[in-house]
Amino acid sequence: MSNKNMAEKIYSTNFQDKLERNVWALLLVLMLVLTVGGIVEIVPLFYLDKTMEHNARPEILWQPKAGQGLADWKPGDGIRPYTGLELAGRDVYVREGCYLCHSQMIRPFRDEMLRYGHYSLAAESQYDHPFQWGSKRTGPDLARVGGKYSNAWHVAHLTDPRSVVPESIMPIYPWLKKTPLEYSDIRDRMRALRAVGVPYSETDAEYKANVKRFGKKVAEELNILDAEKNLVGQAEAGDYDGDPKHLTEMDALVAYLQMLGTMVDFHQYDEGYFAKFR
Repeated sequence: MSNKNMAEKIYSTNFQDKLERNVWALLLVLMLVLTVGGIVEIVPLFYLDKTMEHNARPEILWQPKAGQGLADWKPGDGIRPYTGLELAGRDVYVREGCYLCHSQMIRPFRDEMLRYGHYSLAAESQYDHPFQWGSKRTGPDLARVGGKYSNAWHVAHLTDPRSVVPESIMPIYPWLKKTPLEYSDIRDRMRALRAVGVPYSETDAEYKANVKRFGKKVAEELNILDAEKNLVGQAEAGDYDGDPKHLTEMDALVAYLQMLGTMVDFHQYDEGYFAKFR
């Protein structure tokens, strides 16, 4: 028997060849490998406290003082649940496919940190369902865009990106400022997030728990039953689109963008401090 024939015989009888020729066996092995890999990555999240930075450093969560409400929160005060208006803006962000070109995850690499700021923490995404991390960057990462530009800049950029960034290839979104914000379903959206752990309240027990945790004023603003009133109140106070007479999708989207990446004040920590929690 020639060497060529012997090699072909050996290959035809080995495990890999049989596996690749049997779709069901291949599927079974793939499921086994993926299951083991998933367990190895997911299980530690349930017993290693350090996987979420706020377990070791609870001060990165917002701890409002007596009498404070969400309107009293300032950038850097700590991580908090999203307001109704920010949630509505987030839904507009997802609907328009912004996540397809903009990630919200700064990797722990020096070049990324020099361009965008401190790398993203897991704790910053605890109220994101689903998270908007992404890996595709046709445009810049938006994890720290909040407060970087004025409301007017965002309105101009969304209406006509080339008016503020001549080299931009971003599509225009002029209808956002003309389209009234539909928020009649904001309660249902908050109920959905409440089901996965976001501390919005609907029952008396949940409200009392929020009073104990955040204080009475914040608890009222996280109450699902008052969601519409709170949303309108924030939009009127913020006037995000520059037109106080109308509540538009632009108001909501700008409110969401201005919040991104502003919750943790990284200046109070030494460089590389959070690396130990990765």
